[in-house]
Amino acid sequence: MITHLTLITGSSRGLGAALVLQRLLPGHSVLGIARNANPALQAQADVAGVPLEQWTADLTDAGPTALRLQAWLEAFDGATLASVTLINNAGVIGELAPLDRVPLAEIVQGLRVGLESAMLLSAVFLDATRAWPGQRRVLNISSGLGRNAMAGSAVYCAAKAGMDHFTRAVALEQAAKANPARVVSMAPGVIDTDMQVQLRAGDPALFPDHARFVKLQADGALLSPADCAARLLARLERADFGQLVTADIREA
Repeated sequence: MITHLTLITGSSRGLGAALVLQRLLPGHSVLGIARNANPALQAQADVAGVPLEQWTADLTDAGPTALRLQAWLEAFDGATLASVTLINNAGVIGELAPLDRVPLAEIVQGLRVGLESAMLLSAVFLDATRAWPGQRRVLNISSGLGRNAMAGSAVYCAAKAGMDHFTRAVALEQAAKANPARVVSMAPGVIDTDMQVQLRAGDPALFPDHARFVKLQADGALLSPADCAARLLARLERADFGQLVTADIREA
């Protein structure tokens, strides 16, 4: 019997794939949304006997996916669920350069994937599950760069700062409801993913912090996606989840 439903964006690789893998547990069902499906995850879900549905979608245009999600949730029987969780993990860092050197299409993509899609999916999630009796949670995967600016990454910084602040607003809105969703924007630390590869490949002439990211890898300071996913899911299950609306996984 399914008692926990988890929805994860950016689910095909990196942190998103690690989150999906660690949610393949008895009693759970997972919906992953990403640009590509992950056949290996599907195979593992099949072996575990855990329902995993993977939607392929480009979240640069998240409107159709949000409408699909709303219809899907409204057709879902949420009456027996103990919990339903949305994890907005999708994001792109784009070209590492001063804003006036970044192609306009990359600015659009960065803001739409990193901020607009999270807002649209959160809106339909909260609406469609408002009458569900179980615990409702939204975990937005933010970044320290949303709280501390870095030259050469204005779009990513803006998307994550926006994510933090819309989370604060939604938390205030939910607090007045009968069954409020717990909403948190969490900085996950520095993770060994493709994004870090992109940061280390940046042009130092356009990206002043390039050497810092090279050093992080050399010093073994990167958290593995699996370790980060475990920490995030442990935080998600804590009784005090939601009390601190903007948080950092490296802090208690």
